Amino acid sequence: MTGILKEIGKKIVFFDGGTGSLLQANGLKPGELPETWNIKHPDIITKLHRDYLEAGADIIKTNTFGANGLKFYQGAEFDLNEVVTAAVKNAKRAVETARYPSGKERGYIALDLGPTGKLLKPLGDLAFEDAYDMYAQVVRIGEQEGADLVLIETMSDSYETKAAVLAAKENSSLPVFVTMIFDEKGKLLTGGNVESAVALLEGLRVDALGINCGLGPIQMKGILSDLMEVVSIPVIVNPNAGLPRSEGGKTVYDIDADEFAQVMAEIVTMGACVVGGCCGTTPEHIRKMVALCKNFPVKLPQKKNRTVISSYAQAVVMDREPVIIGERINPTGKSKFKQALRDHNLEYILREGVTQQDNGAHVLDVNVGLPGIDEPSMMVEVVKELQSIIDLPLQIDTSNIEAMERAMRIYNGKPLINSVNGKEEMMEAIFPLVKRYGGVVVALALDEGGIPETAEGRIAVSRKIYKKAAEYGIDQKDIIIDALCMTVSADSKGALTTLETLKRVRDELGGKTILGVSNISFGLPQREIVNATFFTMALQNGLSAAIINPNSEAMMRSYLSFLTLSDLDPQCSKYISVYSGQAATLGGTVQSGGTGGGNASGGELSLSESIAKGLKDRAFSAVTELLRDKEPLAIINEEMIPALDRVGKGFEKGTVFLPQLLMSAEAAKAAFEVIREQMAKSGTVEAEKGAIILATVKGDIHDIGKNIVKVLLENYSYEVIDLGKDVPPELIVETALEKNIRLVGLSALMTTTVPSMEETIQQLHKATPHTKVMVGGAVLTEDYAKTIGADRYCRDAMASVNYAEEVFEGK
Repeated sequence: MTGILKEIGKKIVFFDGGTGSLLQANGLKPGELPETWNIKHPDIITKLHRDYLEAGADIIKTNTFGANGLKFYQGAEFDLNEVVTAAVKNAKRAVETARYPSGKERGYIALDLGPTGKLLKPLGDLAFEDAYDMYAQVVRIGEQEGADLVLIETMSDSYETKAAVLAAKENSSLPVFVTMIFDEKGKLLTGGNVESAVALLEGLRVDALGINCGLGPIQMKGILSDLMEVVSIPVIVNPNAGLPRSEGGKTVYDIDADEFAQVMAEIVTMGACVVGGCCGTTPEHIRKMVALCKNFPVKLPQKKNRTVISSYAQAVVMDREPVIIGERINPTGKSKFKQALRDHNLEYILREGVTQQDNGAHVLDVNVGLPGIDEPSMMVEVVKELQSIIDLPLQIDTSNIEAMERAMRIYNGKPLINSVNGKEEMMEAIFPLVKRYGGVVVALALDEGGIPETAEGRIAVSRKIYKKAAEYGIDQKDIIIDALCMTVSADSKGALTTLETLKRVRDELGGKTILGVSNISFGLPQREIVNATFFTMALQNGLSAAIINPNSEAMMRSYLSFLTLSDLDPQCSKYISVYSGQAATLGGTVQSGGTGGGNASGGELSLSESIAKGLKDRAFSAVTELLRDKEPLAIINEEMIPALDRVGKGFEKGTVFLPQLLMSAEAAKAAFEVIREQMAKSGTVEAEKGAIILATVKGDIHDIGKNIVKVLLENYSYEVIDLGKDVPPELIVETALEKNIRLVGLSALMTTTVPSMEETIQQLHKATPHTKVMVGGAVLTEDYAKTIGADRYCRDAMASVNYAEEVFEGK
């Protein structure tokens, strides 16, 4: 271990502070790209770095936060290579010329990578591999020029973060640090939480992780507390200097250097071991923090022995409560599913996923292996489609190594991988993938000698797999032993051997276990009776995760009863939510009403349900059916708008996440197109509620927020005039006057572009006083929005829709 990693653990390590606000004080104009100053004003950038080093910072960030191929391309004023090269050279010059405080020998240079400003597909228009390539380009230049580490910061989307981490790790040998931007509820823009972010990043084997921007140190303490509960690697905290406001056209923050240092001392005491500042912090903030915190003892996080898989939105922990893995997205023994694969009927597959989620699955198995199918391509497509509408983690289930790797690469989270076994060639093929991409692996207790007949033999294979995994740096917590469930009709002792193996893995090895439960009953009549009884026995013997059909009432009854009787269902709440008022019949399906509730099969969903679930194809066919008997406007008002409202309210409550919100909007859009065609044929004219201008302000190319707002507003029948990104105030004002616009929406992500927003608002209010202006973006708060003259601060897309309804309909 060399460089900065050697320092962490020995002492508190300090990052530098803000850049944009200091450059504004030095004359950076509204909308001017800060990265161009690496070339235009190298002395100012070098002095900024040097000031931080002399204040006691161990690490300085290159002025490359927004340096990517979208802004700096061949033919632009400066290309990417020029900008990044100059940025690292300025930082190196500062490191070489700084007068360090006593006891420090040198500073380290972090190559700073910020977000691209675009959402990745399927939510946006940027492909995962294109994002990867953008980051890889910067990383290669940065390492060549002499950066000491890569800092991926201010990330609000786990998927883009994964692209950046892979780019850094696969194109350099530098340490990789990641900090993400959470709101006060501990959520990422795209819906992830602290636990799911940690699972992803630790799975990808970053060297340190944490939080930055968006909030001040006081507001970050709650998020840090959640972080310390689950993290096993060094933690970084780089807050803003409190919350921003505008004074005299300049952005100022509400925490001075003394208060910042005091709160950062509390943060270090809580367990952060790498600390610094973000927007609004200055060398004085860092100096005071270093003086107060430099001699604090280092508290590296304790290693957590938690078996965790995750989606973009949530983590599933294999702990005391057993995990249900839905088995229905698998062609084995399922003729309809096989036909759906041959017909490329993804809608059928998505319905199977939705139904299993509704019926209580915690994880979905995904197996698309079938002769004649391009399995690698189909696996990637199905994983992407499922993750666009379902927030459950997935089990990537394949024996095709290419399909496995391609799916692991594009999977948004830390997946469950099925499977490896004790054969050397299998372990040598799969463990490198797990080391590279992260994941929890199902390990079958068999090897070159076949399936051991005894529990002792299966335990011996399990030990061998654990040992081999450790050689790849894969902990035992990330291996789940499949105790192997053989059909009892062929081996009368098969069930007992499996149960003994489960118990011994739990008690002797301290490991986690999994079973494909229904294998036990092949060849027997009334298989569900045997399956449900064996499932209960397996749970009693320590089964951690079960691959079952969650649409089976018998299986879910066993599961919910076991939770109740094992003190895993406080006040029997899950059991009661499902079975109160339900007749005690065997067979049939679990009725809706909580865990285990919902539809038992992938039946045809109504238009309203299709929109709520984000199923575009089904929404299209459902609205076509409805139009035979119902008027278009009645369908819009009675089916579509209520469905969108329901999803919107779920989003506001935090029970629906951004990808689901957007896919619901896309499903509604598909239905609207059918309705519009019908209305055009009949001569009916749809009444638009009004026109709204949307724009990302001058100097800012981050249009994620704007694009999300656009999708939703269009679904609520507003005409959206999208002026794009980096839009000068004059164009916005001119368009508003020309089209007599009543509402304008402005977006900005960066501190340096808020002055452009303020200037635009002033020009709009002067030229067209009746026009209202709503604003949003990561750097804004409600108070900040008021100080720059905005009529409304909208913290998310649904708030924008609600304000539009207020402006146009007086709601």
